[in-house]
Amino acid sequence: MIGFAVGAMILLLALGLPIAIGLGLVGMGLAEFYSVLPLTRAMGEVAWSSSTGFLMVSIPLFVLLGEILLRSGIADRMYAAVAAWLSWMPGGLMHANIGSSALFASMCGSSVATAATVGTTAMPQMTKYGYNPSLFLGTLAAGGTLGILIPPSINLIVYGLITNTSIPRLYLAGIVPGILLALMFMAVVALACTLRPGLGGRMVSVSWSERMALLGEFLPPLFIFIVVIGSIYVGWATATESAALGVVAALLLTLVRRRFSVAMFVSAVENTMKTTGMIMLIVVAAFFLNFVMTAVGLTTAIVNLVTAYDLPPLGLMVAVIIFYLILGAFMDEMAMMISTVPVIAPVVFAAGFDGVWFGIMLVVLMQAGMILPPVGINLFVIQGIRRTGRISETAWGAMPFVLAMVALMALLIVYPQLALWLPAALN
Repeated sequence: MIGFAVGAMILLLALGLPIAIGLGLVGMGLAEFYSVLPLTRAMGEVAWSSSTGFLMVSIPLFVLLGEILLRSGIADRMYAAVAAWLSWMPGGLMHANIGSSALFASMCGSSVATAATVGTTAMPQMTKYGYNPSLFLGTLAAGGTLGILIPPSINLIVYGLITNTSIPRLYLAGIVPGILLALMFMAVVALACTLRPGLGGRMVSVSWSERMALLGEFLPPLFIFIVVIGSIYVGWATATESAALGVVAALLLTLVRRRFSVAMFVSAVENTMKTTGMIMLIVVAAFFLNFVMTAVGLTTAIVNLVTAYDLPPLGLMVAVIIFYLILGAFMDEMAMMISTVPVIAPVVFAAGFDGVWFGIMLVVLMQAGMILPPVGINLFVIQGIRRTGRISETAWGAMPFVLAMVALMALLIVYPQLALWLPAALN
């Protein structure tokens, strides 16, 4: 049964079927061959129950928040400000790619939106200043992944929903590792460009007066972050309500800066509907697969298989990391989270690992999967913006940042308080 599920999923992914269709077909296959009950008749109920939760409303709201910021031009000005303050470092504008991604991540919560927004703004600078294409593209793909670690994060919301873990605590837990990972990404760029200066392109000259004039461009991300995250921790709003407040704050920014237009708003809403439709189809298909796996006993079989080896906690966590790194190379991160967390999380929790800590560890693993070929979605996002060259250039450029993520995982295992200190301090 386990072999059937894994083999079917690999085959369907190899055929190039959309992730949601593949998950649904595997669920239907398991129901047909391993259940005496007509489990497919529950598809309607599963679709309704999995998509009507109050927390699910936050997903389209955070997507809309990112779309408004992208289409209003606020993100472009933010990138210019970050570039002015960071371009003096070895690697120049590649630090701006990462810094802008971190700032944009603190506003929208979506990795794809972060990669697309910063990538669209930064791409013309690559050829203009003579940067090494592979490393430059790698910074955009890797920087985009910060969108699912630095709060607000759609993936942390989904994880909290599946495991019944406090989302405010997850948000607090993601702040320190998110900032640390961004600094590690910048360290990778600085080291590479110090060892091989030709990778860094031509220096961008910016005067102190220009830097000071652009300081105001850091206020929008700070304002959005305070509204979204602050409203949660002062008790004014839930995670879903804070997402709605974030949309209102973004609209206010566009009005104050005279960037609002009906055409811009309609375009943002249309793209939000497309993205949300894709996400929710994956959610519904993955929840149906989880329902079938539980009903036919596959979940119990996997747990028994893992526990039969009687691995120590550290050995179990290493096995989980290897499992997700392999799976992440073939599967979308949202589908991977929804389809595996109900199976893996109980085993991890039983081994004594904290639910909040594992949520952060899992999201870092998701980040690595988003830039690992052949399915790493951020690689395709950046390549789609570039429109020329080979995607292998982007993939190779992202590899050093995967190593940085692995290093962060090691730090989280050795020093779990990197994730748990802030939630405990502000409990």
